[in-house]
Amino acid sequence: MQSATVRGRFKTMITPRKAPTIQDVARQAGVSAATVSRVLSAPGRVSESTRDRVHQAVRETGYTINQAARSLRQRTARALLLVVPDLGNAFYSTIVDAVIREAAVSNYSVTVATSIADDPNRWIGDYLLSSRADGMLLFDGSLETNRLHGLDGEGTLPLVAAYDEIPDEKINSVITDNRLAAMRAVRHLVEFGHRDIGHIIGPSRNANRNERHLGFLAAMAEAGLPVLDEWVYQGDYRVTSAEAAAEYFLTAPKLPTAVFAANDEMALGLIHRLRQNGVDCPRDISVIGFDDIPMSPYMTPPLTTMRQPRQQIGEVATRALINIIEGNSLADAPVHIVLKAELVVRESTRRIN
Repeated sequence: MQSATVRGRFKTMITPRKAPTIQDVARQAGVSAATVSRVLSAPGRVSESTRDRVHQAVRETGYTINQAARSLRQRTARALLLVVPDLGNAFYSTIVDAVIREAAVSNYSVTVATSIADDPNRWIGDYLLSSRADGMLLFDGSLETNRLHGLDGEGTLPLVAAYDEIPDEKINSVITDNRLAAMRAVRHLVEFGHRDIGHIIGPSRNANRNERHLGFLAAMAEAGLPVLDEWVYQGDYRVTSAEAAAEYFLTAPKLPTAVFAANDEMALGLIHRLRQNGVDCPRDISVIGFDDIPMSPYMTPPLTTMRQPRQQIGEVATRALINIIEGNSLADAPVHIVLKAELVVRESTRRIN
């Protein structure tokens, strides 16, 4: 908009400085406008020296990207879809926060959804194809990822999965070393002198058995210990299934001296129900969980567990997805990143003779 100042009989027109354009940056850097665009949208495809020249020119000209116009031009939403199985599960709170913070660094918004529809695969497909999101972070292993391949007609759907089982090998993934972590959990119990060890299994979300259960079996075999049916219970990661597991263990000829629960919620539910039946943890039974959810250090007793790097999972998965969306990932094959869980020893496990 032009403004005018009247001084006597003369009118002076003041014209605001024109905003710098991508062409201005190109002239300043001595490159083409197309190269500037590549540096700003897909820097991995441009040499480091060229990127440095363009970034210097951007600073010198004061050029800024109009994200709204860019999104319309490129038909992108600058948005990510984050799908979790249960927002009420404390495990996901840190992950969701990490995803939102990491996405904001690259000017992406995040829509958080749970797979509550009758056909969540169809709902997710419709959402992505409507251009309301540029890619998806999937934390729900119950979805059939094979049905998500090629949703865009080219087989290039930006998708990163991060959950407790080895996902579809055709999609990008960021996971914790679930099987090895479960083995470390059982080894901890063995090192504390336990030989009668039970297990509450997590649900299996594909044709193979749950990875943490496979780790339990491997560690028991490694220690030369039997796996008794009366000390193994199929859970579903919820407190109620752990309470049912406690009732099941109480019907056995004798209780195990230690139990590895496939997640913290089941570990805490087990401790609670056993205590109601006069069985104390860790006096009568040691319990170790998996995840290290926020309440675990504050329970009675504080829970020994395998700590998943939840913030790192959220950050790494988000960065991987944005790199894929923006063309910065140079890998021809799907990206598979494995992070390491950490043993956190608290008071719910104790040594025995």
